[in-house]
Amino acid sequence: MIGYVECECIIYDVQSLKEKRAVLQRIVTRLKQKYNISVAEVDYQNVWQRTKLGIVAITAERTATEQELHRALQFIDSFPEIERTVTTFEWF
Repeated sequence: MIGYVECECIIYDVQSLKEKRAVLQRIVTRLKQKYNISVAEVDYQNVWQRTKLGIVAITAERTATEQELHRALQFIDSFPEIERTVTTFEWF
């Protein structure tokens, strides 16, 4: 089962694209190391306090895919400098 999540986020306390990319790089790198997912910034690359992340997980069963994606979202929520606003799931 392939699960795809898009989540829009607001990044607080950044004043430039350079600062935004530093925050995102830290989060994305740790997500990839900790979970069996692929993740990338898919929109708002040139807006410094907003981002949209795309996260994909592939497993044999939908429940395992859901668990992996939910754990990744909880991990994103654990960072105080970023707030998840709109999250959408798709299944293939």
